[in-house]
Amino acid sequence: MHRRSRRRSALLLTAAIVAAAPLLAACGNDAHPGAAAVVGDQRITVAQLENRVDEVREAQRAAVPDDAQYQQVVARTGTLTRDTLHGMVLDQVLHRAAQDAGVSVTRKEVQQMRGGLEEQAGGPEQLETVWLQQYGVAPERLDANLRLQLEAQKLAQSLGTDTSRPEFWQALSKASKKLDVDLNPRYGAWDVEKSSRVDTEVPWLREVTAAGTQQTA
Repeated sequence: MHRRSRRRSALLLTAAIVAAAPLLAACGNDAHPGAAAVVGDQRITVAQLENRVDEVREAQRAAVPDDAQYQQVVARTGTLTRDTLHGMVLDQVLHRAAQDAGVSVTRKEVQQMRGGLEEQAGGPEQLETVWLQQYGVAPERLDANLRLQLEAQKLAQSLGTDTSRPEFWQALSKASKKLDVDLNPRYGAWDVEKSSRVDTEVPWLREVTAAGTQQTA
């Protein structure tokens, strides 16, 4: 947790951390040091989360070279780190729900979906720009995101519903329970029923932040 974080959730269903972040290095989830979240037997490390955020920031910077405009983009996506973690966890929850339902997606299906979207957007670069601006997906993560969206669509179809219906989200809730999602309280908590990250009141966060303010006063 020593680096400074610098995305909006990637899933169509679907940045800075507090200024006191350096002070929180030893105050995270003691059960899983260095982890931003634990999903089943998989750890999402803080370094992995920060790398995902950096990918989006670098893509945004390349798309908006003007300093003032880039700062506006950063300001509009101030919750990028938490939204990115939400997306990373939800990706695993969705994948588990799809597996439980016997749903799979082939590379050919992903390429077919991408080809159709590129045609609608006006080309590969235009599609990448849309996904970056609207969904916070870095260009190198586009195929992975499309695969997850196909999984969501096929999961809903297997349930005889669509992704907006309670039956679909109930399947994700069951997967969340099986995976026993555990978020570092620095980033909030995981609502199993909604399969969503939620903000939480963390006493030690307020205390450490206040202490840091007093020291610099």
